[in-house]
Amino acid sequence: MTGKRRDGNAVPVSDLAAHVIDPVLRKRAGITIGLVQSWDEIAGERLAQSTRPEKIAWPRRLSDDDPFEPATLVIACEGAAALRLQHETGEIIARVNAFLGFAAIGRIRIVQKPVAPAPKPRPRMRPLSGQETARLDTLVGGIEDDGLREALARLGRSVFGEKR
Repeated sequence: MTGKRRDGNAVPVSDLAAHVIDPVLRKRAGITIGLVQSWDEIAGERLAQSTRPEKIAWPRRLSDDDPFEPATLVIACEGAAALRLQHETGEIIARVNAFLGFAAIGRIRIVQKPVAPAPKPRPRMRPLSGQETARLDTLVGGIEDDGLREALARLGRSVFGEKR
């Protein structure tokens, strides 16, 4: 596993990480990284914000002659979204099975717990001093493209405006 393709272009880190993470997810949780990455499309944007697939629990088979039984998809869900998820379990099962390509999931178990970490508040930028504003204007003043100049000025204001 190298950081470059045969054509010489760089490989996205997510592709490299997928090769490492996917086998671990399969072994520990029975799911693939593809299912986790596609959860927004499978569950829909509204449910995906407050849910995530945790694992696929396959029933134990005592012998190879036992008939196939579909698994249980365990979904972590935040408080109020659990009722919405419960009402849409049939549709979610159908979508997951369509994604996997066969009737792998037979039921859903909902586990209530926090799904996403609380968003970190953005630090407030301090106002720039006159000297810093003049320096920034000098730095971006020679750029002819208006869009690029404005983008670099915004970047400069955020760098100069960080609290130290």
